[in-house]
Amino acid sequence: MAKKKGDEKVNQTPQSDNEEQNFDEEPNFEDPEGFVDDITDEELLADLLEQKPKESDGYENVIIVDGCPQVGPERLEKLQSVINKIFSKFGKIVNEYYPTTETGVTTGYIFLEYSNPQNAAEAVQATNNCKLDKQHTFLVNLFTDFKKYSDIPKEWEPPAPQPFKVQSDLQWYLMDPDAYDQFLVGIGTGVALQVWQNTLPEPIVLQERPNWTETYAVWSPLGTYLATFHWRGVALWAGPKFSQFQKFYHPEARFISFSPCENYIVTFSPNSDRGDDKKLIIWDIRTGQEKRSFPPPEEYVTWPIFRWSKDDRFFARLGADMLSVYETPSFGLLDKKSIKIPGIRDFSWSPTDNVLAYWVAEDKDVPARVTLLELPNRTEIRSKNLFSVADCKIHWQKSGDYLCVKVDRYSKVKKDKNEIKYSGMYYNFEIFHMREKEIPVDSVEIKEPIQAFAWEPIGSKFSIIHGDAANNCISFYQVNTGQAPTLLKKLDRTFNHLFWSPMGQFIVLANLGLTGGALAFVDTNDFTIMNISDHYQVSGIEWDPTGRYVVTGVSSLKCKMDCGYYLWSFQGKIIRRVMKEGFAQFLWRPRPPTLLSEKQQKEIKKNLKKYYSQFESKDRMRSSKASKELVAKRTEQMKKYVEYRELKAREWAEQKPRRLELRNYVDTDGLDTDPTNTVEEVIEFFIKEEQTVIE
Repeated sequence: MAKKKGDEKVNQTPQSDNEEQNFDEEPNFEDPEGFVDDITDEELLADLLEQKPKESDGYENVIIVDGCPQVGPERLEKLQSVINKIFSKFGKIVNEYYPTTETGVTTGYIFLEYSNPQNAAEAVQATNNCKLDKQHTFLVNLFTDFKKYSDIPKEWEPPAPQPFKVQSDLQWYLMDPDAYDQFLVGIGTGVALQVWQNTLPEPIVLQERPNWTETYAVWSPLGTYLATFHWRGVALWAGPKFSQFQKFYHPEARFISFSPCENYIVTFSPNSDRGDDKKLIIWDIRTGQEKRSFPPPEEYVTWPIFRWSKDDRFFARLGADMLSVYETPSFGLLDKKSIKIPGIRDFSWSPTDNVLAYWVAEDKDVPARVTLLELPNRTEIRSKNLFSVADCKIHWQKSGDYLCVKVDRYSKVKKDKNEIKYSGMYYNFEIFHMREKEIPVDSVEIKEPIQAFAWEPIGSKFSIIHGDAANNCISFYQVNTGQAPTLLKKLDRTFNHLFWSPMGQFIVLANLGLTGGALAFVDTNDFTIMNISDHYQVSGIEWDPTGRYVVTGVSSLKCKMDCGYYLWSFQGKIIRRVMKEGFAQFLWRPRPPTLLSEKQQKEIKKNLKKYYSQFESKDRMRSSKASKELVAKRTEQMKKYVEYRELKAREWAEQKPRRLELRNYVDTDGLDTDPTNTVEEVIEFFIKEEQTVIE
């Protein structure tokens, strides 16, 4: 209740003249005795606490770079530009300090401060032990490392046990009861990836992510991992949900290759700024650790630069007149030295044994030579000299039973004083029988130009496309024990590529290219042409791992029109056409080798008719299941329609009083059905008049 002015005057206490007021004295804000503060600092000073300095805002942002060149004032600006170019890509550098001596020469170490600790930690991980040049190697540490290392206790304490983390099943895709295969579809240039399962009657999407990769994706050799490319490096994905399994920091990596057993991965970044020694790196897939880095090759070589033995025990690279073979897990040279082979041009590992084949070019009077080298003992188990050689190509059969060396030879040799002139070409196929005693060699001679060669993956046949590009033919040969290969069949058809089924026996003959698209599906048991079809402008063909299906695709990277893929049976029957704008990539997911022995596989093939009834019943169940699903879907749609119609009928009946009121109580609902409200009119039209004379 408000007080009156008079009351204020009455209630005011008069002060004596002797009493002095001290207006300069500060008021007392102290809490009385027993006062309990129930307001927290977060409630009272929330906005100020957000700006409270943190320990991580200071020293953890700073790195120390040792091993820098010591330069004078005249070269300091150039050094700063080099340092900024290397370290600024990890984040914004907010401060830098270059200590100098009394004469102005830098001391060889510098301080760099980033805007946050994450950038500083990334810079340390990426640039530590990185070579700037031959004389200088960076030694990079966080500023807080000094305190961390100085506070190490004198007595060691065992680390606390960490809780067990259950790892997702990396082989989950092999446990499908119907053994459905999976495949990857890439859409656009680094836009989206889709992982599908090839179920019947229609495939289903297992995973779809936009921007999953920046360029393309690759399956590992056994299908365990999916590798994607990013600006900062390469990532591996695995498990039922395709969660990130591992990542490898290698900026602008553009090429990768896996070891056959998926223990290691090689990444190559041609444009990396981390130094030449960090452009080619080998990583451990399980731990993500860098095992060793190499400088890039001095001259152009084909990828992969490193080629692995079948068991990941060795890997090798080609050098100038030498072959460097490294061993794992030490990643050092085998016997600590390279193998000197003057004139070596190419090599290739056997897919099943620790044997590699290489060939050496001719040198004046020294003939060319193909050699089989067994490792690690470096024993030459077979060699063959070749004359008038222009080039060689090495082709191993998938089972490792045979090796074919395609030899391009000059047909005429002229010696003119000190010069040797060659002219004309013909071609030889040197067939090495790897499983026979002393490895005998057979030879097949072809006079016409060779367009393509391919081994039957499982079997003893090989096929050759020979002749001019506009008028060629395909020959099939059988490799025999103790005698020369025999010609089985010669097809006079124009194709330029061969695609064997991974299980052998069946082959697709294709004419790839912008103007091509012809396809022929052939059974090589009796050379029956099961079907002839086409896929206009087809750019690639992929067999599934089981040999039951084959995919033809038109990539948007090669052609901008009619992009998509067709799914065929091995007999050439079209199963599905999928047209996708921006379609760029199709890859079947590989499968590891079967665990069944050869005897078990032969037994299954022998008794395959026993399983036909089971397979046919499953197929019928799938088709009936699809029919049942369709009927159930239609029934559900009809049920929803009936419910919706009944609902609207009830609403119509409930609204009748309102309609009568609006229409002056005239019931118009039945006007259309009342016969008294209808008028029938008959209208006749004269169309035409005809006269027919009957005799």
